This record gives sequence, structure tokens and C-alpha cells, in this order.
Amino acid sequence: MAHTTASGAPRDMVLIDQQPTTFNEADALVHSSDPLHPANHICSLCRQFYTHGWVTGTGGGVSIKHGNHIFIAPSGQQKELMRPEDMFVMDFATRQYLRRPAVLKPSACTPLFLAAFTQRGAACCIHTHSQWAVLVTLICESGLQNPSERNVFSMKEIEQIKGISRGGAGSSEIAEGGRKVGNLGYFDTMQIPIIENTAHEEDLRDTLEKAMVEWPEACAVLVRRHGVYVWGKDVAQAKTQCESLDYLFQLAVEMHKLGLKWV
Repeated sequence: MAHTTASGAPRDMVLIDQQPTTFNEADALVHSSDPLHPANHICSLCRQFYTHGWVTGTGGGVSIKHGNHIFIAPSGQQKELMRPEDMFVMDFATRQYLRRPAVLKPSACTPLFLAAFTQRGAACCIHTHSQWAVLVTLICESGLQNPSERNVFSMKEIEQIKGISRGGAGSSEIAEGGRKVGNLGYFDTMQIPIIENTAHEEDLRDTLEKAMVEWPEACAVLVRRHGVYVWGKDVAQAKTQCESLDYLFQLAVEMHKLGLKWV
């Protein structure tokens, strides 16, 4: 006779929204009482980002690398309603899914997240559909700020620039190349490369990786008419840099309206 819990479910099962579900090793990867566990953390971040308008209409995404496991928010899901059990989990070394919810789609952002983890040693990558990010790419495309810089967003002498690191998680590699490390200073010029959008998200990988090579001090890449990818050595750095950049993007749009130059 099978042993049961007080709820009547077998001991090797858990209740999720009152529906009995077999609790296996894959499920164990995303269930924890720790609010900072990647599966829980991604859900809380997405709820916050939804209030900012960064992940409206299921857009955007978040991924966290924890040890050899990569936790990824699914594609096409309302980000503000996500649950830990909605998460995909991938083995970083083999690129094989350890957990793949049957009724959900893997994130189309996955190749871009992997680029941040491999090229920059990041532990968190955030993709938003921020309206301010999109507008900045359009202003740059117009050439009205600087005709020679249509593929890079540049800004200087704004206090919030101090919240942006040189290269994000790749600062140790930058140090070996003889460049400055740490965060940007007030008199430094922040530069974020802009790549062209594609019909399919995963097709952005090659140009994003190229931008990472060509702009080693950048902690983010803007995608024209689309949004931005931001990474960091941990969740806190990725989140705070994403917040700082969005502040700067919005400020840049307002400055442009007033005829003020960014640099």
C-alpha cells in the first residue's frame, strides 16, 4: 500500500496548484524555499521588469548561470505570471536540457545568453524590450546626434554612467590587455554597440558575439528596433546595470528632444 501525505498524495509526489505531479530529479532542480534560488529569482525579476515595461507582451527574457546549470525563462509566456516550474534548465558543458517543460517553448534568446556566459564569463544575462532602448537605436540610426556613430550609443558626463562596468564580467580579461578595469568614471565616454535586428532572435548570435569582440569594454549590446542585452558577473550586477542603462537611455531621448548632445 502506497504511503500518502496529509493531502492524500503519494509521498513521491508534490502538489503544484493542487494538482499531483511526480517529483523527480528534473523537478528538484527548480524547487527551493530560497528566494535567491535561480528558478525563484528569475520569477521575481520578471515581475519587477514587467512593472518597468521591459517584458511586456511576453517579450524579453532572463537567464542565470548557477554552477554548471543554466536556468532560462521560457518563450511566449507572460513574464509576470511565471512560476519556478516553468523554468528550463540546461547543462552548461553539454548544452543538453536537464529540464524541459513539455508544454512550454525554450527561449529563443538562449543562444544569446550562452554567448554572454561563454564570451564574457557572465553569470546572468537580461534581455529587455525597453522602449527607451529602441528609441535610442532609432535616434542613432538617424544620424541626428552624430552622423559617424550610427552603430554605437555614446554618452558622457552623466553621473549614472558610474553604475556601468567596463566589460561587465569580462573585466579580468580586459586587465590582461592593459586596459582600465572597474566601473566607468564621470568623464569617461560610455559606448554601447548597436547591431541590426533579424527576423528570428537566435539569428542575432553571430553579430552579438562579433560586437562583444569589437567592443570589449561594453557590458551590453543594443539591438536596433528591438531592445537590449545586458550581462554581469552575478544577478545583482546585471540587474543594476540594466537599470542604469535604462535610466541613461530615457535621459538620452529627453536630451535629444531638447536639442542637447550626448557627448
